[in-house]
Amino acid sequence: MSEEDVVEDLVDSDISEVEETSTEGEPVEQNQPEEVVDPLEEALRRADFAEKEIVYKEAEIQNLRKRFLSEKSEMIKYSSQGLARRIIPILADVERAVSSIEEGDESPVAQGLRMMHHKLLKELEEDGVKRIETKGQKFDPKCMEAITTIPASDAFPADQVVDELEAGYMYKDRVLQAARVVVASE
Repeated sequence: MSEEDVVEDLVDSDISEVEETSTEGEPVEQNQPEEVVDPLEEALRRADFAEKEIVYKEAEIQNLRKRFLSEKSEMIKYSSQGLARRIIPILADVERAVSSIEEGDESPVAQGLRMMHHKLLKELEEDGVKRIETKGQKFDPKCMEAITTIPASDAFPADQVVDELEAGYMYKDRVLQAARVVVASE
């Protein structure tokens, strides 16, 4: 048989009997039936997926809104904190001036300093600033700074504040300035 006859026989032969090889060298049948995908099932699957994505995105948007409102509320709540922080050193200066006035001094300057001190305290308190109580309290490192320590005694047990060197202030629930204190320690 000649080469042309062999080629004609191959062309005329039944195609279903011929196998091709894949790129990996494995035989693949040509007449393998393709998986039939129902268009309705495919559309329902895609719609279900899209619906889940929409629900997820809506939940994400709601969470972002809640976080934004929370942050906005926090900013509003503490908006005056910067001003209060700048006023506290002025209050400390006025307190030092008032403490230097002799008791019973009713001069206009002494009265003016006392009135200014009282008014500064009142305005700060109305805005949410309050003095940190330290005398006789247990030392709290969250709102107090121990400048020095003295040995504990019967009068002052360990970890108790003995003296306040500089007043501390809170703005609502945040520390503006830590109180500087002397603490009894063992």
